[in-house]
Amino acid sequence: MEIVYVYTKKRSEFGRQCNFSDRPAELHVDIIPDATQADNFIERNPVDNGLQHVQEMSEHEVNTERFETSTRGVNHTEGGWPKDVNSQEVEQVTRYRKKVEKDEMYINTIQQLATVMEHCIKQNNAIDIYEEYFDDIEIDAVDEVPSAKTINVFRDPNEIKRTATNLSWFPDGPRKLAVAYCNMEFQGSSPDTSMESYIWDVENPNKPEMTLKPVSPLVCLEYNPKDSHVLLGGCYNGQIAYWDTRKGSQPVEMSPIEHSHRDPAYKAIWIQSKTGTECFSTSSDGQVLWWDTRKMGEPTEKLYLDPTKKQDPTKAQGAMVLEYEPTMPTKFMVGCETGTIMSCNRKAKTPAEKIVALYHGHLGPVYSLQRNPFFPKNFLSVGDWKARIWSEDIRESSIMWTRQYSSYLSDGSWSPVRPSVFFVTKMDGTLDVWDIIFKQSDPTLSLQVCDEPLHSLRVQESGRLIACGSHSGTTTLLELSEGLCTLQRNEKNLVTAMFERETRREKILDSRHREMKLKERSKSSADKDKEDEEKEEDGQEEDLYARAEKEFYDIIEKEKKNLEKKQANQMETDKGDTGKQSPIAEEGEEEKTTENEEKSDTKK
Repeated sequence: MEIVYVYTKKRSEFGRQCNFSDRPAELHVDIIPDATQADNFIERNPVDNGLQHVQEMSEHEVNTERFETSTRGVNHTEGGWPKDVNSQEVEQVTRYRKKVEKDEMYINTIQQLATVMEHCIKQNNAIDIYEEYFDDIEIDAVDEVPSAKTINVFRDPNEIKRTATNLSWFPDGPRKLAVAYCNMEFQGSSPDTSMESYIWDVENPNKPEMTLKPVSPLVCLEYNPKDSHVLLGGCYNGQIAYWDTRKGSQPVEMSPIEHSHRDPAYKAIWIQSKTGTECFSTSSDGQVLWWDTRKMGEPTEKLYLDPTKKQDPTKAQGAMVLEYEPTMPTKFMVGCETGTIMSCNRKAKTPAEKIVALYHGHLGPVYSLQRNPFFPKNFLSVGDWKARIWSEDIRESSIMWTRQYSSYLSDGSWSPVRPSVFFVTKMDGTLDVWDIIFKQSDPTLSLQVCDEPLHSLRVQESGRLIACGSHSGTTTLLELSEGLCTLQRNEKNLVTAMFERETRREKILDSRHREMKLKERSKSSADKDKEDEEKEEDGQEEDLYARAEKEFYDIIEKEKKNLEKKQANQMETDKGDTGKQSPIAEEGEEEKTTENEEKSDTKK
C-alpha cells in the first residue's frame, strides 16, 4: 500500500524555517487490520539472549584526503582593446563599441548570457538570501559566574629576565602575539642582557616563532593594522624602528638618533592613512613626533607637550602613553608623567591650538589611556591607585572612578565587545575585571595571574583572550568566560544612560562648585571693602581728633601770645608812668607814712 500526502507551498517560501502551531488532530488515512496477516506471525518461545555486563565499544580508523591550499595573486587590468584603439580616448572607444554591437556574434552571445542571467534574477526574486529568520528571537541572558582560565604561558627564553613592557596581537586573528622586552630600571641592565624581542605562536609556548633584533631594547611594539607583516617599535634609546617579517629579524629602517627622542620611546602607534605607513610616537622628553616609514630620516612633524600652549621645550611635560582612535584621525590624547591628560588636535591652525584641553585627576604618571570603542567621547585612564572614566565635555573631574587600591595600577583596557567592561592590572600580580553595569564599587572578577607585578595588558579583538605581561617577562594568556565577552541585552542603552547621568551630575556639581567659589570670592571682596571702609572711617575719626586737638592748642597758643603781648604793653605803660612821677607825689607819700604812724600811736 502506498500512502501519499501532498504538501504545497509557494516558491518564495522555500528555505524558510518551519512555523509550528497547535491545531486539532486530523485523520488522513485509516488502515483496517488484515486478518490474513496473522497467519504469517510466529511466536518465538523460548527466547535466549546473551548479555555481557561491559560497555560495548567500537573502533574505526579513517584517513581523510589532505586538503592543500595555495595563495595566488591576480592583477586585474583593462584589456581586450585592439592596438589601433586607445582606451583613454572616448571617441575611439565609442566608435569601436558601436562597431562591435552591430556584429551578429555579439548579439548571439548576449542572448545566450541573458537566459542564464534571467534564471539567476528569478531565483534571487524567489528566495531572499539575505533574509534574517530569527530576528524576533531573544537571546537568553548568560547567567554563569564570571571566570577566566589560563591557556598558555610564554616565558622570556633568556637567562637574565626582562620586563614584558608591551604586547600586540596579530591583526588577522588570534594566532600570534608580539612581545617587547626591556629592563626599565635606570642603569639596572648588565652588559649581558639580551636586547631581543619575540613574536610567539599562541599554540607553541616552547619557542618563539620569530626574533626581532633591535639596536636598543624595545619599550613598545605594534602590528600595522593594514599590513600584518610590518611591526613598529620604540626603543629605549629613543629611536623608532620598523620590521617586515618577510625580510628577517633586523629592522628595515630606523630613525637617526639625532632626530629621535632623547628619552625612551614609551609609545608608538600607527595612524589611519591611505599609504598605511604613517605613525607617531611620544616619550618622557615631552615631544610627540610624527613619522613616515618610507622616509625615516627625520620626523614629518613635531609637538611639544607644553601645558601653557606656548610650545616652550623647557616647560614640556614628559609623556607615558598615547591614545589614537582611527575614526577620529586628527585627534589624539597624551597621558603625562605629572598625571595630566592632554587632548590634542593635529590639524589645528596654530601650534598653540594643537593642545585643546587638559584633564587633571591622577597623582602620578598616567600608564594607560583608551577611548571606549562604543562611545568615543568617554575614555579610560589608569594611574596611581585608581582607574577613572572621563567625558570629553567635563575637564574638571572624571565622571566615574574605581575605589582606592592598596597596590599601584600599571595598565588598563576596555573590552572590544562589551561597552561596560574594562580590565586593570596591578603591581601585586592581579587582574581585575570591572563590569560597571553589574556593580561600580568592586570588580566583577579579580584573578591572581602571578606572584610578581604585572606591567602590560592587551585584549584580543574578539574580547575572549587577554594577554598579561609580568616584571620577569612572563606573558600569561587568559580566556574569559562567555558572559564577559558576550554583549548583553540593552547593554548599550544602559551604558549610554549611565554615562549621560554621571556627566549631568558632574556638570551640576561643577556649576555648584563654581557658584560657591564665586560667592566666597565676592564675600571676601566685600569683607575687604568693609575693612577698608572701617579703616577709612577710623582714619577719618583719627583725623578729626587730631584736627580738634590741633585747633585747641592753636587757640591756647594764640591766647598765650595775646596775653604775653598785653603784659608786655602793660609793662611798657607802667615804665612810662614811673619815669614821669613829681616831688609832690613823693612828699605826699611821706605824709601818708607819717599819718599812718600817728594812727598807730593813737591806737596804742
